Amino acid sequence: MTTSLARPMTPTLPMVRRRLARRVALVSGVLAVLLAAIVAISLGTGAYPISPERILPTLFGAGESKDAFVLFRLRLPRIVLGVLAGIAFGIAGALFQTLLRNPLASPDIIGISGGASAAAAFGILILGVSGAMVSLLAFGGAVAVALAITLLASREGLSGYRFVLVGVGFAFLAQSVIGYLLTRADEQEAVAALVWTVGGVAGARWNDIGVIAVTLVPLLLLLAVLVPRIRTLQLGDDTATGLGLRVVSARYAVLAVAVALTAVATAYAGPLAFVAFASAPIARRLVGGAHLAIIPAALIGAIVVTFADFAASTLIPGVIVPAGIVTGIIGAPYLLWLLATSNRGRRNA
Repeated sequence: MTTSLARPMTPTLPMVRRRLARRVALVSGVLAVLLAAIVAISLGTGAYPISPERILPTLFGAGESKDAFVLFRLRLPRIVLGVLAGIAFGIAGALFQTLLRNPLASPDIIGISGGASAAAAFGILILGVSGAMVSLLAFGGAVAVALAITLLASREGLSGYRFVLVGVGFAFLAQSVIGYLLTRADEQEAVAALVWTVGGVAGARWNDIGVIAVTLVPLLLLLAVLVPRIRTLQLGDDTATGLGLRVVSARYAVLAVAVALTAVATAYAGPLAFVAFASAPIARRLVGGAHLAIIPAALIGAIVVTFADFAASTLIPGVIVPAGIVTGIIGAPYLLWLLATSNRGRRNA
């Protein structure tokens, strides 16, 4: 007597793509709900608490004037700026790490955020400027460092390993410049520059939010056009070339979008540590596999920044610290856990 065993069906490529798309949609939905919860809690919590029954009428123009002042002048601007900056940092980190195929290729590791901080510190401490001019200098510093890294790392073709090494060198250089500038400043100016170089959204203004929102729209539209090219690049240069993709031009186009996202976010929120670095790895862990995970990475970036700002302003009574300190406290242990579990996974493989 013979028995026939049913052979498990091998999933086809369309089946795998549909399964992955459903998981990305599920993860994105859960993250969006979590972000909405953090925003709702942040709106109602603080030295002047506002109950949920008063928040919605106030947002639609039917609340008390005191509630409207607290929500629209104090809390909502920093929440909106935190969401926008977190989205920009999260996407930028995912693009850098995917494009350069290196988990260390994050703008806060390879000196692009450091270039923005050095330029802002120069503006505050040497030129004596403030407000929008500091943001403009920070944007220019980020772009200038990115161009310098690209030029030095592209002498024999763009190499992710060389790009990261050159970027780390610029990061140390930027820290040295900031340290030198701080030693030559008086106490008040040094504190202002130090707060800016840590990063935060406490000084958010609606004018600045308008600028960053208007800048992000075309960048995200351009990114949507580039996503198919990024997925082709993930197959490797030889395969991408065989599929008819102009690898060099596609890579520089993605790099330009990543730099622009980093520059505009850093210009208005400062170099929030670990947001760009950690968002994409967390997103990929939730989604699974080597998926690009742009939307989950953007949502995680927004969650980290809004939660960090909420924690920085409420968890320690009477003490307000920049959100960049909290993102560093959150990000560093996660990085260590990520490295530990990654090494354990390799040993068990």
